[in-house]
Amino acid sequence: MTFSSIFFLFIFLPIALIFYYIQRDNRARNLILVVFSLIFYTWGRELYWVIPILFTSIFDYFNGFLAHKYQGTRKGKFIVANSVIVNLLILGFFKYSGFIVENINNAFGTEIEFNSPGFPLGISFYTFMTISYVVDCYWDNTKPERSYLSYLTYISLFAHITAGPITRYSDIRESLHERDWTVAGLNEGISRIAIGLGKKVILANNLYTIVGEFFDGDVSKLSFVATIYGAILYSMFVYYDFSGYCDMAIGIGKMLGLNLSENFDYPFLCKDVSEFWRRWHITLGSFFRDYLLYIPIFGIRAKYLNLFLVWFTTGFWHGASWNYIIWGLYFGVFIFFENLIGKKRWKKVPVVIKHIYSKIVIIIGFGIFYFTDTSKLVQFFRNLVFANGNAFYDSSVGTSLYNNFFLIIASFLFCFPIAKKLNYISENTKLLIPMKFIRTVLIASLIIVSTILLVENNSQAFLYEQF
Repeated sequence: MTFSSIFFLFIFLPIALIFYYIQRDNRARNLILVVFSLIFYTWGRELYWVIPILFTSIFDYFNGFLAHKYQGTRKGKFIVANSVIVNLLILGFFKYSGFIVENINNAFGTEIEFNSPGFPLGISFYTFMTISYVVDCYWDNTKPERSYLSYLTYISLFAHITAGPITRYSDIRESLHERDWTVAGLNEGISRIAIGLGKKVILANNLYTIVGEFFDGDVSKLSFVATIYGAILYSMFVYYDFSGYCDMAIGIGKMLGLNLSENFDYPFLCKDVSEFWRRWHITLGSFFRDYLLYIPIFGIRAKYLNLFLVWFTTGFWHGASWNYIIWGLYFGVFIFFENLIGKKRWKKVPVVIKHIYSKIVIIIGFGIFYFTDTSKLVQFFRNLVFANGNAFYDSSVGTSLYNNFFLIIASFLFCFPIAKKLNYISENTKLLIPMKFIRTVLIASLIIVSTILLVENNSQAFLYEQF
């Protein structure tokens, strides 16, 4: 089941909200959320996939108590290290075992047979949430949760189980115990869901279709401009697909009285690569910054070594494929050089140059992200330096721009904070009622148009659900 489906939007979510709203006690509400979350999680999948998430939740529920009890001691460090290692081993077995065996066979000429088991939905996300919980209990950033039901609600919540955001327990603990739904929260939630749905169904799905027209064939025959064009559209696809999912997740949280973490802050407005990653997938970046960059649990501080460890891990976290590792290290190299230049010298660079530099790096980066087929990735790089004998420009780009003009213009425009500006105007001008009316009409229009598109064509799954 995915957020951008008719069944979820008009059957599953309304039924879940009705059962949720008629309850007055928060423990009963948490039980309702756990039941519906497990239904959501196992819908269309084998029931045994729920075992890893239940094991992880029980394992780290008790680890949280022990880490907090023995904080500052060797025993406490051992408990934290044990939690991290066990969680990463589980993640590694399900997500990376096939990739590791395949590369061992390629490197040593062995013929080890291994049938990859696949991996539980959302394992990359809930693994990091449970790790952050145990570490925060050890650091006393949060108190251990006494109610297993509340903790399981946090881990399994259908609003964020499949693709985040990676909300920390300390940010949501209070509302798991004391919360209530409000009309304002319901309205805000509907608005965020409508915006996220529009990003996914109207923009992302159609952008992906265009990207496939260029990148799913013989990449070596693409012109330089066609190669860049495909990478630009793919970078916008990933943004609208993932930020659309996060908008819907946050919107569902608002309807439940829960504040999930924001994950995007208009990343294409960045002036350098470091700023891009402060604005993009914010919860993943902050997780690595706080829990891995300096590895403070073990007292090790090696700035640049850990920087590349972070970016290797960032790439590998996204999937068991070499292009993701290359993608992570690629961004790590540019952030390394930006650190070497220093903030004072970087400020002296003209803003226009910084924008051009950052966008070129980002666009090429998402080209790397697209090609899980290494041979096609090589052709992509060769196209960028005309090593394939490819032309600078071909008519396919002009034809595509003409046929998709309004889609592409809208995609560029909504990379800017237009919705935020409209909200500001509606809240700070005398035209409050007309602006609210216009906003309501726009939200209703988004829902109607998106629903029509969903009826005509089944929505694709969100990209980050596969990570």
